[in-house]
This record gives sequence, structure tokens and C-alpha cells, in this order.
Amino acid sequence: RVLVLFVTMIGLNANTALASLMSQEKQYVGFATLPNQVHRKSVKKGFDFTLMVAGESGMGKSTLVNSLFLTDLYKDRKLLNAEERINQTVEIIKHTVDIEEKGVKLKLTIVDTPGFGDAVNNNECWKPITDYIDQQFEQYFRDESGLNRKNIQDNRVHCCLYFIPPFGHGLRPVDVEFMKALHEKVNIIPLIAKADCLTPNEIKKLKDRVREEIDKFGIKVYQFPECDSDEDEEFKQLDKELKECTPFAVIGSNTVVEARGQRVRGRLYPWGIVEVENQSHCDFVKLRNMLIRSHMHDLKDVTCDVHYENYRAQCIQEMTRLVCERMVKSLKVSLFKRLPLEFRASTLLSPHLLSVNWLRTTGWRVPSPSCLCPLQMWTLRNSSK
Repeated sequence: RVLVLFVTMIGLNANTALASLMSQEKQYVGFATLPNQVHRKSVKKGFDFTLMVAGESGMGKSTLVNSLFLTDLYKDRKLLNAEERINQTVEIIKHTVDIEEKGVKLKLTIVDTPGFGDAVNNNECWKPITDYIDQQFEQYFRDESGLNRKNIQDNRVHCCLYFIPPFGHGLRPVDVEFMKALHEKVNIIPLIAKADCLTPNEIKKLKDRVREEIDKFGIKVYQFPECDSDEDEEFKQLDKELKECTPFAVIGSNTVVEARGQRVRGRLYPWGIVEVENQSHCDFVKLRNMLIRSHMHDLKDVTCDVHYENYRAQCIQEMTRLVCERMVKSLKVSLFKRLPLEFRASTLLSPHLLSVNWLRTTGWRVPSPSCLCPLQMWTLRNSSK
């Protein structure tokens, strides 16, 4: 009897579980799989990211980029001597490489600016850089306004790493003017280059001084987004450390050395080894985590939603202004030609001085608003101005 009762109870529990499962399947619609669909589509399409590096020659820009992405983008680079650098102008050089990691493809574009800050007179040496950023915005705006919008290539600059020299006592005038010229166009992340030249105490003082001067001159560097309330504590702690760490003090190296029985990326000095990925030596790991692992998508979002939208709004306003000016001019000329000869002969009257209100006072019949389009009505209302 006990055995029969036990078997009966198992059967009842199994039937109850099956009924519950069938009930859940009836209530399940399926839109919870949308994130998986987006993920598959995004991975299939791949990602793109454009990074600009700016700073004087010899600040370690090429080495840092190679260290960040574990690649060699500057195989054929030619180093210029002092005489050649004097006559060199600022150039824009693009390096594009396709990287794949665990099935995820990334089209990485590095925009280098050789010649920046190397001349004796650095007046407006940032002009070619700002022009390049505007050109990419303009090209994207044209593609977006065209007929074929499916295969738009995004070459907009998503981030600019600006290298600040480790010597000196803060920002130089060229540093301030460069960042002020670009901070409305691109996400600027300031870096203290060659941090192994400074002691930890010197790095702390230089960081504080740079932060103070950035606030003093009203420079808008990239601001880390606030964490959502549902984020885990580990991510919140990481975000807090990143905010406290700016500007990042970085070291780059393309060589592998042996330290404590392990092979690591670093620089070998007579007094010891500086490890690139040792967080007690520099902020390289924090910069890499921020740039690639945690905030790459936010950098692209800010570029699209803030910097590009500002450029797009300016373009639309300028286009609207030009169209309205042309319509006002053509409408005034048309009205002038339709005036009686005695009015046209007046020396005080010209198409540019015509006023619709004045025409009404003279008894001349002005077209009624009902037969005008909205833009023509706006033109008539504002023609007296």
C-alpha cells in the first residue's frame, strides 16, 4: 500500500508539473528573445570605431595604439630628422585594420596627426584636424540625406586621445587651444604621456593641475555617464575609479620582458622593469577597459547624438537661411517688376527696400495670404525686416 501510494503521489506531481509547463508555454509570447536577435544581427554586421591620436612627436602615440589593440599599425613608418620636422605641416593619415575576437569583428580606424605641435610657430596647427572632423560629418550628412542609406560608411571620429607632455607644470597654450577647438566636435580623452618619467607623487600633482586647468578654461572633455541604479557594485566601483583616474597616466611598450618569472609587456631600465599592464605602475589597463570593454559604445552614442546632431542642426539652419534669403530676394524683385512705372521710377525705391506694408498703404494690391504657400507667407511677413 505504501508503495502504491508513493507511485501515485509521483504521478500526481509529474502531471502537475506538466500542466504548469503547458500553461507557461501558452502565456509565453516570445519577444523576450529580441536581445538575442539584435545580438546575432550586430555580430554578423560587425562594428566600426574611429580613434584619433594627437600630440607632439615622440610622445609614444604609435606605441600606445599598438599596445592597446595588440597589433602593429606602423610597420612602414619613417622617422623624420629635426630639419625635416621644421618644414613639416600637419598631416592626416588613416590606418585601418580588421580585428576579430571570439567571432566579433571590429573595423578599427586610427587617425594619426603627424606634424602637430612640432613647428616653431604652432598658430592654428589644429585647423587641419578640425577640418578633417567636419569633412567626415559632412560626408555622413550627405550619405544620410541620399537615396542609398543602407550601406552608409561611418567615418566620423568617435574619440580623440590627446597626449599631454609629462614635463612642465600643466597644460601649455597649444594644449588649451587645441582642446577648445575640438571639444564641441569630438570626445576628447586627455592622457599624460610617458608616465614612467614621473614619480607617483609627481603624477598625482600633475593630474590635479591638469584637472584644475581644464575646469578653469571651460574645456569639455569626455564625461563618463552616470551608472544606473540596477548596475552591480563591481561596475559602479570600476566607474568610480575611472572618473578619479582622469587624465590617464599611460605607458606603452611593444616589447616583452621577463618579470618575476613571467613574460609581460614592459620597459627595461637599469633600475628595474616598468610593466605596462601593472595598475600600480600606470593607468594603461584602466584606459583599455574604458576605451574598449566598457565605454566604446557610449563614445559612439555621444558622437552620434550630441556632436553630429549639433553639426546637423547647424547645417539645416544654414540651408534654411539661404533658401529664405533667396525667396525674399526673388519675391521682392517680382513685386518690384509688377509695380506701375511711376513707382518704379522713384529713386527712393528698390527691390531691396520694398515693404509689403508700404505697398498696401500705396493702394497697390498685394496677393492674399490664402493663395500663398507657408514659406511665401513667412517671406511676406518678414520682408519689411
